[in-house]
Amino acid sequence: MKNLRQDAVDIWNAGVDAVRAEGLVHREVTVDGDRLIIGEQQWKRSDFDRVLVVGAGKAGAAMTRGLLTSLGDWLPISGWVNVPEGTEVPNIIDGKPLLGNVNLHPARPAGINEPTPQGVIGSEQIIQKVSNAGQRDLCIALISGGGSALLPAPHPEISLADKLEVTKFLSGAGADITELNTVRKHLSRIKGGGLLMACQAAELMTLVLSDVLGDPLDLIASGPTVIDSSTPAQALEVLERYDFKNCLPESVYRALRCEISGANREPKVQAPASDVCRHNTRVIGNNAVAVDEAGILAERRGYNHVMHSARQCEGAAEEVGRRLAEMALQMLRAEPVKHRNDCLITGGEPIVKLAPEVIRGLGGRNQQLILSAYQTLLASGLSEREWQGLCLLSGGTDGEDGPTDAAGAILDDEVHQNARRQKLNPDGYLQRNDAYHFFEQTGGLLKTGPTGTNVCDVRVAVVNPIT
Repeated sequence: MKNLRQDAVDIWNAGVDAVRAEGLVHREVTVDGDRLIIGEQQWKRSDFDRVLVVGAGKAGAAMTRGLLTSLGDWLPISGWVNVPEGTEVPNIIDGKPLLGNVNLHPARPAGINEPTPQGVIGSEQIIQKVSNAGQRDLCIALISGGGSALLPAPHPEISLADKLEVTKFLSGAGADITELNTVRKHLSRIKGGGLLMACQAAELMTLVLSDVLGDPLDLIASGPTVIDSSTPAQALEVLERYDFKNCLPESVYRALRCEISGANREPKVQAPASDVCRHNTRVIGNNAVAVDEAGILAERRGYNHVMHSARQCEGAAEEVGRRLAEMALQMLRAEPVKHRNDCLITGGEPIVKLAPEVIRGLGGRNQQLILSAYQTLLASGLSEREWQGLCLLSGGTDGEDGPTDAAGAILDDEVHQNARRQKLNPDGYLQRNDAYHFFEQTGGLLKTGPTGTNVCDVRVAVVNPIT
């Protein structure tokens, strides 16, 4: 009999391993004699005096290590990268520089995906460094998911607290990543192409680890090095769509209306289009890569497998969980001769509409999704043998699921039996967004710690019908 939980975890880990940022960057960036090669781009050492490294994201530290390993002593290196606290490493070990002169700046606490004053300090440093760059500098930007919260530089008309209030409100109201980042770009001096506009280097090369489905470059970390295609009017429309009670600070609305009317105070460091430095962007990893690699291991383990990576927002986590459970049921109850061992691997990023704060518990979208799947399976009348023949898992590839220390959750017969013994009903936990405490009591939490990558979520459903 297969160990379904172990298979599900191993398959999920195979997907994550394929997109770990340090290895991705190290493989993407090569030095051949006096030439630096990234994808189809090449640079001669004699054309530059220095490499300036900047960036932000949950994978920022790992991306930096991969880059510096590849660059070696090609040219002197300096820079600044905003990262989550706990992922940075000391710059000096035994008196020797570990990361050259690249400062890995802890811009927010671990597990709290929100902008902070430390993030503002780091963002100001990045703006200053690229603004002071010269025509003998090559700038490499390292951008990954979580960069929006790690790269705060509020519009001069609003405070960091105002911006944080907007972000929390939209996230809690169920806004998707496109809507959220459209607003964030127009309330920032560095997002929406602000870093690109400020850069005075000869050339800017951006390496991106994508956490946005479909890889829209202007939305990943709110597109700091990509010319913005959205408008302040669109940002205002998003606010008005969700803030129908007009609860958000007036300063936010005033800043956007000033931009629309042309009376803004130039919140970004602007430059004529003809003066923007040469720039290019390369996506080095995304959700589809993780899903594909997970599928390879599933095949090696003897599973008939189906894979799908979403290209756009999937909607509510509860609905995605219901669909996952229904597909697992179909596999479980299919003709056993043809479908002895089946595996479904999907990728995406659903949203959660938060319960009122007075009743809200603890959890994240992956835990909410799996708890919804459990609710669906309970209603389907599975037999004891059927419960023993399936396992569902959903986890954030960054190792963080909401404001918790878990990457996601696992559902199998062990979790089901523990819930039965303790007479735990998923309904109330779902209603108050308290999936963490449900799975904490039933042994279903998936804990990995920070993974050094971030490409949305990967879900695995494995079945092995017991006959």
